[in-house]
Amino acid sequence: MNAYKAKVAEELAPLIEGLDQQDIAQLLEYPPNPEMGDLSLPCFKLSKTLRKAPQAIAEQVRDQLQNVAWLDKVEAVSGYCNLFLHKESFIEGQLDEILSRKGQFGAQELGNGKNIVIDYSSPNIAKPFHVGHLRTTIIGNALYRIFDFLGYNVIRVNHLGDWGTQFGKLIVAYQQWGSEEQVEQDGISELFRLYVKFHDEAEREPELEEQARAWFVRLEQGDEEANRLWKWFVDISLKEFNKIYELLGVGFDSYAGESFYNDKMAPVVQELKDKKLLEEDEGAMLVRLDEFNMPPALILKKDGGTLYHTRDITAAIYRKTTYDFEKCIYVVDAGQSLHFKQWFKVVELMGYDWAEDLEHVSFGKVSLEGAKLSTRKGNVVMLEDLLTQAIAKTKEIIESKNPAMDNKEEVARQVGVGAVIFNDLSTNRVKDIVFSWDEALNFDGETGPYVQYTHARCCSVLRKANNGEGTELPAFDGALDSSQLLNDEAYAAVKQLALFPETVVQAMHKMEPSLISRYLVDLAQSFNRFYHNCPILVEDQALRQARLALVKSVQITLSNGLRLIGLESPEKI
Repeated sequence: MNAYKAKVAEELAPLIEGLDQQDIAQLLEYPPNPEMGDLSLPCFKLSKTLRKAPQAIAEQVRDQLQNVAWLDKVEAVSGYCNLFLHKESFIEGQLDEILSRKGQFGAQELGNGKNIVIDYSSPNIAKPFHVGHLRTTIIGNALYRIFDFLGYNVIRVNHLGDWGTQFGKLIVAYQQWGSEEQVEQDGISELFRLYVKFHDEAEREPELEEQARAWFVRLEQGDEEANRLWKWFVDISLKEFNKIYELLGVGFDSYAGESFYNDKMAPVVQELKDKKLLEEDEGAMLVRLDEFNMPPALILKKDGGTLYHTRDITAAIYRKTTYDFEKCIYVVDAGQSLHFKQWFKVVELMGYDWAEDLEHVSFGKVSLEGAKLSTRKGNVVMLEDLLTQAIAKTKEIIESKNPAMDNKEEVARQVGVGAVIFNDLSTNRVKDIVFSWDEALNFDGETGPYVQYTHARCCSVLRKANNGEGTELPAFDGALDSSQLLNDEAYAAVKQLALFPETVVQAMHKMEPSLISRYLVDLAQSFNRFYHNCPILVEDQALRQARLALVKSVQITLSNGLRLIGLESPEKI
């Protein structure tokens, strides 16, 4: 619909002084019901500029657009100018675009190959991948797919938490209560058990904390045994993480974690000193941020050790130098907002104008029935358990409803994992989520399985039209007769299809994948109303082909949208 907004704006630009075509296009709205038109211009905001009553402006706009060929009619009602598109040309143009562009429908070259770095997932080594990690992983993955679809070159970074005193704790725990055989056998779950046990025991024996700090110092100094254990823990963890990533369909271009920057921080600390930004405070080194109403950013501990601020600033400088990014995006929960504001400001104070290109994409936290998830206490829901149960539940449903279906295991994986992802991405990312097994595995209502099932329904209709051979639009001797799709249900579905490209752009600008999730539900609902009210495989060949063209267009658009948020599109369910 953006093309039509641009056309309206071009027609009205000479009439409305002080606003350019883009401003006018942004004023246009979609009316809440079809009786009010396909587009509407509210004239209240223009009243002050044009010094006229809203209704008078609406009438003037109506007169300006009265003889435009691609409009059926224009009405001025209560300060609104309501525009009704020429339905047949609109339908024909929209379906032609989708059927010709197919998997690229909605794609644009907005990025022109500019680099975008997205930092997401970033789990801590030797800790389990639980549902608290799900949000950063799938939001980041969706943003990657959206930016890529819009023509950007995206570098996906998994900034692993592979450094810090927790490794000293794990080494102590392993030496006291672990065994190589048990770790090799149980992997990350055994490392997690040892980590939790350390904290339980440290409450009774505080000296364990000192031993852990000492081991981490040895690790920082290159101690052979400490490094051997650390690398082992990292390898075991990555093996487990990659199983999850494979299930989720998530990948990365870089796994450069915190340890990668160990030999790169000293020059950055020196630069902060040279630029007179560092200040000593009781032995620690920090950057004061009082004038910006923020606590100081700690750069070095009393013992000279680095902190998160040090590593993040160093990583940002490295990424700018290496990738020359247009934007560097950090998908991290809202609880870290102050941390990002602090070090973004430090980068700005260092004189780097690209500090404004750093963006924290925050999201709400996940709690377990109101209780905060905690790896220290073992209060977590393992993500692998959740995905496994979702797949198992899906397979049960398939067995009961379609036992003869081919590839049941594969479809169960596609739909089960899709249900978990869609459940998370169906609400605004800034909202906190209380994890519920029932909701995560709910397949009824406005869910991922509902959208995937609608896609499979489209494929089923197309297969029947092709006598069981494929899901392409059947060949037809004549041209598409768009007059066959003028009924309310068909036209509403075409209008919904037309919203897809601008929805993708909005999702990019707002960093909000849930806009696409909600769009897919709306499209699925619109299509299902058409499907139930308009028989498709009818004898009338012109009507049959027009309705099949709409089915194919919906199938293409659902597939494109599902792909953007990380879901697959089964052809049979």
